[in-house]
Amino acid sequence: MKFIIVVTTLLISSLLFAGEVDKRESGNLVLENIPDIPESLTERLFQYQNTRSAYLNDFDPKSNAVLINTRFGETSQFHLVQNELGMRQQVTFFNEPVYSGRFCPDTSNYGFLFRKDIGGSEFNQIFWFDMQNGSYKMLTDGESRNGDFIWSNKGDKFCYYSTKRNGKDWDIYLATADKMEKASPVLEKEGTWYPVDWSPADTKLLVGKYVSANESYYYILDLNTKELAQMNPSGDKISYGNAYFSKDDKGIYYTSDENSEYQQLHFYDINTKISKIIIDEKWDVNNFDISDDGKYIAYTLNEGGIGKLKLFNTSSKKVEIIAGLPVGEAYGTFAPDNQRLAIDLNSSQNPFDVYIYYLEEKKLERWTKSEVGGLNSDSFVQPDLVHYPTFDKDENNTRMIPAFIYKPKKNEGKLPVIISIHGGPEGQFRPSFRSTYQFWVNELEVAVIAPNVRGSNGYGKSYLKLDNGFKREESVQDIGSLLEWIKKQPDLDENRIAVIGGSYGGYMVLSSMFNYNDKIKCGVDIVGISNFVTFLENTKEYRRDLRRAEYGDERDPEMRDFLNQISPTTNAHKIKKPLFVAQGLNDPRVPASESKQIVEAVRKNGTEVWYMLAKDEGHGFRKKSNRDFYTAATILFFQEHLLK
Repeated sequence: MKFIIVVTTLLISSLLFAGEVDKRESGNLVLENIPDIPESLTERLFQYQNTRSAYLNDFDPKSNAVLINTRFGETSQFHLVQNELGMRQQVTFFNEPVYSGRFCPDTSNYGFLFRKDIGGSEFNQIFWFDMQNGSYKMLTDGESRNGDFIWSNKGDKFCYYSTKRNGKDWDIYLATADKMEKASPVLEKEGTWYPVDWSPADTKLLVGKYVSANESYYYILDLNTKELAQMNPSGDKISYGNAYFSKDDKGIYYTSDENSEYQQLHFYDINTKISKIIIDEKWDVNNFDISDDGKYIAYTLNEGGIGKLKLFNTSSKKVEIIAGLPVGEAYGTFAPDNQRLAIDLNSSQNPFDVYIYYLEEKKLERWTKSEVGGLNSDSFVQPDLVHYPTFDKDENNTRMIPAFIYKPKKNEGKLPVIISIHGGPEGQFRPSFRSTYQFWVNELEVAVIAPNVRGSNGYGKSYLKLDNGFKREESVQDIGSLLEWIKKQPDLDENRIAVIGGSYGGYMVLSSMFNYNDKIKCGVDIVGISNFVTFLENTKEYRRDLRRAEYGDERDPEMRDFLNQISPTTNAHKIKKPLFVAQGLNDPRVPASESKQIVEAVRKNGTEVWYMLAKDEGHGFRKKSNRDFYTAATILFFQEHLLK
């Protein structure tokens, strides 16, 4: 049955006319023009908000256990699970979420490194957790941004990147296990550098330099001589994925799009300096891992948004499909014992959980079963993959844009539509578990469409480049084409369409609203870019050049004029439909000023604007209470401005 929120006369009278601002604070939330959430909504939403996920972090070197990340309170914390569907033993208890737990390979130093920030600032600090006494300590300076720590094979040292030197460039530091706080730089260069892997003898580091989604580089750093040698040098711009030294130290396995539209698995021979393709498929190899004995490579193939996990035998060169895995995203990590493969698995009907696959027995066990709020997961909708025509051609044929569409299993009449636009811009919507989508579809009886417009990854590097530079608005035109496609569908209501998106997806929402104001009823902008020039000038220094490589350099007069021309603040006078803007105060990527300026600009039109600012969040909402309020407010906004 359709869930109807009964808006009382009192609630209606409390809604302010456009232009007026009703501002109040609730805990760490600053709320403007957002009505009180009806109790009937919070009660029905409660189950959907109490779903959880579990992610593998590492294998405990002293037991059979795995270290996972899951939430049982306000934030995600580390837990240990000892066996199949075993009890989750909580290890950390912080107010802020924690990430990337990695055990020291030397069991005499029993503990793990992890990272944590404050208030969503993303200025991550590296910590050590001692498993013997339960104590922890911060190893980094508390001010810089740090991450990508990797233990040496022996476990006597680790490396990581840090912006400590000047707040902008990512340098690589090395610390020993006995003096963890006394890290020293081993690579100081301009740009975004990060450690990738240790050589088997721990004498060399594979390091990466990231320029953009289309351009990156790998180098081999000799830790004794400090010599830096480029791996696989080429005159072409190449995009690299992850990489590992081979266990015999003769070469490097890596993914890249060299000589291909897609990221393929290659092997680079260090002596001959010759690279060859190991896995050649018509889709991206997104992730891979190598067993410690070098016998197997587990890799995930991104087939149009669906992740398929496969095993490659390095001796026989044969590919094995792991039987019994549900359809969805799947990522594999080998245990140090070479006998087990841990799998993070997610589908549109089930949240991420951890499975263990026994390589010799070919047996699959489920080690975690995350809650879905007591709901029947069989009632959750699986999306259909569709392709709709857009305005231009791909060679000689009309270009088709892939999109996933969720529809209620039972419906009468035409369905209202929520278009959900991913961020990035080089992101990709993948049909993973989203409890909010299930609520919208099942309880509000709307259709949800998630397009992968040009510029999305997963469809080849040519498709990825289609929105670069002066082509930026062509991705917005793909949304315009989607609106035309919706108009032709017999079961979709062209007169009731909303748009929602975060970060770059927030820009897409705002741009869609001023380009297609007459076709969209309302929009939700989450931590979105409202002006490319002010965004580039105010985003944190350590990521500014990375964003210039994608959006264009605002210091160039011609590009600056173009970026101002297409920015939502310049066109805010065209936005006449209700808008909900949500933002984290500590956002290092899209500063809170981006949200504030679009709120003020659109309100000048006499347009109704809801605004939510979380003072203890950054680029999105990681704390459950904040996320719950945002979710409820969004549903109320749709109820008021899309469904009525």
